[in-house]
Amino acid sequence: MIRPDQFSPAFGQANLSNCELEAIQFAGSIQPYGALLVVSEPDMTVIQASDNAATVLDLGSSPLWQSLADFSGDLLHRIKPHLDEPLRTLPVAVHCRLGRAGKIFNAMLHRPSSGGLIIELEPSGPSVELSAQIESAMQRVIGAFSLRSLCDEAAEFFKDLTGYDRVMVYRFDEEGHGEVFSEVREPHLEAYLGNRYPASDIPQMARRLYLRNRVRLLADVQYSPVPLTPRLSPVTGEELDMSLCSLRSMSPIHAQYLTNMGVSGTLVASLVVGGKLWGLVACHHYVPRVVHFEVRSACELLAEAVSTRVAALESFGQGQADMAVRRLEQRLIEAIGRDGNWRAALFESEQALLQPLAASGAALLFEEKILSVGDVPGTQRLREIGLWLAERTHGSIFATASLGLDAPEFAAEAAIASGLVAVRVSETPGEYLIWLRPERVRIVTWGGDPSKPVLVGDDPATLSPRRSFAKWNQLVEGTSDPWTPADMTAARLIGITLSDVVLQFRTVQMLIAHSQLDKVRHQVGQADQAAVVADASGRILLANAAFNLLLRVSPPAPQHIDALSGLFAESAELTQRLRDLVREGRIWRGEVHVHSGADDGAPLLVRADPVFSSPGRVLGYVLLFTDASERKNADAARERFQEGIIKGHRVLARRMDSTRDLVQQNLLASLVENAQLAALEITDGARTTAMSDMLESVRVSMNRSAEILQHLMWHARDDKPPGN
Repeated sequence: MIRPDQFSPAFGQANLSNCELEAIQFAGSIQPYGALLVVSEPDMTVIQASDNAATVLDLGSSPLWQSLADFSGDLLHRIKPHLDEPLRTLPVAVHCRLGRAGKIFNAMLHRPSSGGLIIELEPSGPSVELSAQIESAMQRVIGAFSLRSLCDEAAEFFKDLTGYDRVMVYRFDEEGHGEVFSEVREPHLEAYLGNRYPASDIPQMARRLYLRNRVRLLADVQYSPVPLTPRLSPVTGEELDMSLCSLRSMSPIHAQYLTNMGVSGTLVASLVVGGKLWGLVACHHYVPRVVHFEVRSACELLAEAVSTRVAALESFGQGQADMAVRRLEQRLIEAIGRDGNWRAALFESEQALLQPLAASGAALLFEEKILSVGDVPGTQRLREIGLWLAERTHGSIFATASLGLDAPEFAAEAAIASGLVAVRVSETPGEYLIWLRPERVRIVTWGGDPSKPVLVGDDPATLSPRRSFAKWNQLVEGTSDPWTPADMTAARLIGITLSDVVLQFRTVQMLIAHSQLDKVRHQVGQADQAAVVADASGRILLANAAFNLLLRVSPPAPQHIDALSGLFAESAELTQRLRDLVREGRIWRGEVHVHSGADDGAPLLVRADPVFSSPGRVLGYVLLFTDASERKNADAARERFQEGIIKGHRVLARRMDSTRDLVQQNLLASLVENAQLAALEITDGARTTAMSDMLESVRVSMNRSAEILQHLMWHARDDKPPGN
């Protein structure tokens, strides 16, 4: 069986043409500030060891093929309480005494995918009390109410905690390019704030490992790697998977990259939002620097807290957009009930339409007519843009920040239409609501010339990712400010609202203009929204394909809206609601479940409205059905989240019942507060389809944070042996 990594260049053998695939997790060597052992279980015999193990651990001879029970000191005794744990995703650390002189070490334990137990040993540093710093940082995280302030705070407290010369919060964009979003540095250092770096600077393999191993330390860029002996596992015959190893050697390409920057030591913490790498906290030092386990764990804990807060703030931004959309929807509904002129209502307030997307202009292309507001191209150019969209877009939403680059025929419109977002308002080709942004000519500062990122030689040891890190300014033309996730959420929600309005408007047309019945029947019939249209007597004129698919309706189809109640579990209630609709013209908004035999089926939201041609005269009725399964799943996810948080809090709290645990209890309470605050803002802000995933991401992050905190507590309680 051939593994995918066998097609990748071996560690240290990559060049810049294939470094994306370098098997950096199979480094086969470590940094020399510690030692590494791999032991078989259950006999606890050393089957692999770093070549420096005997010296660093002061064992007198090679530990290979020795049992841990034969080691001088108490390593085996200290790790035994943790051997029943999985140790697959998060290493556990203990204090131990090893060697002829009884030196004290931190031992980090985890199990690689190939089996066995990896023990990384580092000389223990001086005792440090971090609780007050962590608690202070947590309160600064919770109190941050914008991404900018959060990242500025994070840079500050990471620098205070680690003591590095420079700390940067590095944020990735949609294309993987990075930007130094916040920075704290020693006064004599050149500022990198605002610099951008191309996506190629961080290969995909490295990005994947940043998701698994959240804190990475490079103590000395000029180190000589210490190989493992034997290189291949005696058990599996394969390379050791070092994905979770703190001591793992860095890629020579990365080391050269840092050397070019003049950096001697780094610590990098991952910021993971929604299961994706959102950014990094990158700490740089200009002389070698070793940071011990306790500080690294505190960094990981705080990085999780910052990530949770990022998720909350981004969801809150989407929630603000959602609120603006709801206000717009209410105005459209009122317009339909008043005079049916929803298009005029849409453009009644310029800011209400433009502000949710921070657009400078908008236009509606509908039924061969164009309405616009703000700065937009001429009518003919808008028609041409509509035709271009119809030929090239297939989904419900399209966005670009460089229309003139994507379609050179529109380059002349760059001054007012470089950025474009379009949403379909119907199934008819060419019917869109579009928002526009002007070109923003700007200077983008890169860390080195992005068009000349590499010098490739035959020898990987002399490979240079970027010889100069002097600021390189690029003039960017033909693009607008990029559309944010909140912008896209607002556009999508407005598009959904308009699609519903258009569908309802066209059902009115169907009831009023029978001469156009076939055409409109086709338009309504092809709509994605499940709909039923009935005349004034309640006789069903049309149940579209989406309705039949959603409810799995088979012939003979219901002929009267009274018969619809038999399709749902709440038949008695629905019968009464439909009677009220027909007899009294009473609108209804509710939830029902598809009748599926013994159990209630999928939940549906129902919107039932009478259609009036004049006050008191009913032309017919429109019923719209929406699958509410996603919302139900999101509600269930919210409940699971709360139960998980509460349960986890109680479990840890029971383990912390003494007065000396008061500080840890306060830290746990801060973690819970941060997670619950994020959950509230995600619930209010994230779109329904994303809510479940976002809540699950926060729950996972909270559990990981609680586990890190617990490990720190164990480590602090695992009193160092007498004589320290």
